[in-house]
Amino acid sequence: MIKFSKLAGGTPLPPRPQLRHILWSWAGAALAIGFVAFLSTASGKPWLTAPFGASAVLVFGLPDSPLAQPRNVVGGHVLTTIVGLSFLHLFGTEWWSLALAVATAVALMQATRTVHPPAGANPLVVMLSAAPWGFVLTPALAGSLAIVAIAVIWNNLAPQRRYPLYWIGSRTTAR
Repeated sequence: MIKFSKLAGGTPLPPRPQLRHILWSWAGAALAIGFVAFLSTASGKPWLTAPFGASAVLVFGLPDSPLAQPRNVVGGHVLTTIVGLSFLHLFGTEWWSLALAVATAVALMQATRTVHPPAGANPLVVMLSAAPWGFVLTPALAGSLAIVAIAVIWNNLAPQRRYPLYWIGSRTTAR
């Protein structure tokens, strides 16, 4: 039974970011997506995919989020693209294979600590477009690396930002 009282909310909205944060996020997202789109045009290869727009929201709008860290952005996009391609080639684009591909992608991102919500769309993009295996390299790997590279440079130009918080893992101190 659903407890409808849980649906009432009740906590206040988070505060609006300062205007400088909004403008810095806007400019970073424009630079990153513009750069990746330019690379697509210049190379004739697909460096850009729709989920990268949502990745830009995280790496520029919420750069401190665990979901925005390089490990999550690159690992999430590559892993879920491989899942989508595997399901496409094993099972085709049936309603149930689409559902199981996304579910598998979610579970594997959780298991590998590479959760990146925009990457959850990759199995659908891959399967519905009948993408080739090369999709893992471009756009998944190359495009996500380009976005992270721009995010590292751009976010660290602002004195109040630090990106990334971690790369592959966090450092632990001996106790």
